[in-house]
Amino acid sequence: MFRENLPSTEKVRMNSDFPVPKERRYFEDYLPGSVYEFGAYTVEEEEIIAFAKKYDPQIFHVDPVAAKETVFGGLIASGWHTAAITMRLLVDHYVSSVAGMGSPGADSIVWYKPVRPGDTLSIRVKIEEARVSNSKPDRGIVTAYVETLNQRKEVVMTRTAVSILKRRSYKEG
Repeated sequence: MFRENLPSTEKVRMNSDFPVPKERRYFEDYLPGSVYEFGAYTVEEEEIIAFAKKYDPQIFHVDPVAAKETVFGGLIASGWHTAAITMRLLVDHYVSSVAGMGSPGADSIVWYKPVRPGDTLSIRVKIEEARVSNSKPDRGIVTAYVETLNQRKEVVMTRTAVSILKRRSYKEG
């Protein structure tokens, strides 16, 4: 379910992991057009309720019995909980542990389907753009389209992620 203006996955590199481990991964390793699939995170009812009680205490997130009477027909995870799980999967599998310099932000978070207790989430990341910073040539900016999928490979959430990474090849002077 990638955006229509992007090439289909048949035309891009599809991998389950980067060819370079995250402990040695720099800007140059994030190649536009690459698609990676990562993770398996099973969402438990207890964590849905605990997260929602603290951050998003709507009835369909915190009360399994009352949630049955809502439009969702049962307990669902907060979208922000889904976003947090997505971030965890990104940090565990995608974000460089040696060259990552944070992010100036994310864009266009969209929730498509509810996440329910017992769902197992994974992510698909398509690197859209990688460019050297104009103002700071020791780093690059990588833009990726991230899909969060459930165990049926249905897209439950998407977002655009922007990362700043150190360049391996940069030499001062």
